[in-house]
Amino acid sequence: DTENGGEQEQCSYETLLEVFCDRIDPTMRDGQGKDRGRHYRTGIYTHSNAQETLARNKLISEQTKYSNPIVTELEPVRLFWPAEKYHQQYLEKGGRFGVKQSAEKGNSDEINCYG
Repeated sequence: DTENGGEQEQCSYETLLEVFCDRIDPTMRDGQGKDRGRHYRTGIYTHSNAQETLARNKLISEQTKYSNPIVTELEPVRLFWPAEKYHQQYLEKGGRFGVKQSAEKGNSDEINCYG
């Protein structure tokens, strides 16, 4: 199950890891794309030893695709704070420039936060 706006949807953990790894640059510590800063750091936060093992194995597997080391955090969940309402479905609402982006299941459009 994944957390999504207070609702739980069925998604295998392996699928979630696959999509996550396809959408980020795991070798970039404090940023993604044009976004920079600690608040853009990527991480996988696990709820169980089984999730930790799956995530660790996925990151080891992903490392073969990169010459730089993977720096994505891998830690147990400690505390979770839901995003403020105006940050939830941020891109679907129009993001920074008011250009809406699809949140349709299976959509593979590039995420474009800054134009």
